[in-house]
Amino acid sequence: MFKEFKTFITKGNVMDLAVAVIIGGAFGKIVDSMVKDIITPFIGLLGGQPDFSSIQFNGIMLGNFMNAVVAFLMLAAVIFVVFVKPMNKLKAATAKPAAPAALPEPSPEEKLLTEIRDLLKQKG
Repeated sequence: MFKEFKTFITKGNVMDLAVAVIIGGAFGKIVDSMVKDIITPFIGLLGGQPDFSSIQFNGIMLGNFMNAVVAFLMLAAVIFVVFVKPMNKLKAATAKPAAPAALPEPSPEEKLLTEIRDLLKQKG
């Protein structure tokens, strides 16, 4: 059993996943800090701090859910603007231009029509 566990744990996929989770956690902290410490206070200066926590409907705390949705949307917007857009531009700038696609081979009908056209030109 120990040998099987050792084989499983040392597979490349498991190690890649472990590294990705660790880096993802650290990256999440960076983005979370950016949203909480930079973006949210800036939005608070412009339009006040959004807080829906007191909203409830028949004992269901809708406000907490709304706060979570707003926080998610702000986080997603920051990730998109700060990381995704620049990465897409970088990829586009470094991408090799695609080779032009070769023209498809003419169909037998097209070849026949071309021959007929050429024969008519010769006789005319």
